[in-house]
Amino acid sequence: MANTTKIFDPGDPATASFGMELTDASIIRRDGTWTMFLAGQQAPGMPTDIYYAALPPDSSLLATGWKLAGVEGSPTPVAGRAASSGWDGAGGRHCPSYVRGWDPVARREVERIYYAGSAEHSWGPYRIGYLEWNGNIWIDQPQPVFSADMAWEQGSVYEPNLIYHDGKWKMWYVAGSAQNGHVVQGYAESLDGRTGWSRRAPFAPAEMNMFDFCVRQQGGRLEAVFSRGWYGAGDAPQETGLWWCSAPEPSHRLADWGKPVQIMTAEDRGWHSAPWKPTFHRLHEDQARALIFFDGHYRKDGAGAFPFVFTLGCLELDLPIG
Repeated sequence: MANTTKIFDPGDPATASFGMELTDASIIRRDGTWTMFLAGQQAPGMPTDIYYAALPPDSSLLATGWKLAGVEGSPTPVAGRAASSGWDGAGGRHCPSYVRGWDPVARREVERIYYAGSAEHSWGPYRIGYLEWNGNIWIDQPQPVFSADMAWEQGSVYEPNLIYHDGKWKMWYVAGSAQNGHVVQGYAESLDGRTGWSRRAPFAPAEMNMFDFCVRQQGGRLEAVFSRGWYGAGDAPQETGLWWCSAPEPSHRLADWGKPVQIMTAEDRGWHSAPWKPTFHRLHEDQARALIFFDGHYRKDGAGAFPFVFTLGCLELDLPIG
């Protein structure tokens, strides 16, 4: 049986979101604590930033119990913008993706939070950069590390999902714009996660409307949960929602990931519909039960320039094994 749990909703005080829209979770067990990095906006018109929530230390992974971190009772961004404001100051930071990997230049393992930023507007166009942990704080960077250089990317790259595997930083990302009806899932890889991006090409057919592709190690294989969106008029087609697939290696082609299985539809459940931006972990590596965290939205009352509220939820269900 599948269960869904609401985690953050700015319209629901019981979720302790401080009235903020908090979405785009990236979840990792870090220093013994389950940690969630999120995109959030403290007030309309303010740039989106990256925030931090966590479960109690040594807790198992749960859908409930997440607490936002901050000072004096107010959520606080994880990093300043002293270096990055020129490329992410006006449009903010979106869709964080935590990853740990080897930096061949520094010759050490590093922790990074990749994200999409915009110098112009919260709706883009976007470039991709990262924050890096220096042992005490997250440090912003003066320049992005990945920009839309290919014609098929149509001037904007965002929704990064990264892993470090077999000596390379491997990234799945979105190119184009949902507003313009052109969304393509791309793939690229790099030895240092900053330069020399290679194998840069579309990962999935544009007609799939794939919006995210989150990869995890599962035993001796890789598995992924991804979202398919709908940007046209009328009701969303049946294939809109969340899907699961797996592969023996993190291939740069969707065709190598087997036959995908749909695990959630676009059905309107009140506080969420048409889910996107999944991140997930199995409760135990060799067992089927998993928690899939996802973004949702619902229509708000009253007139306004943007009539939707964004929410964060969790789907608990059994995934295929192998």
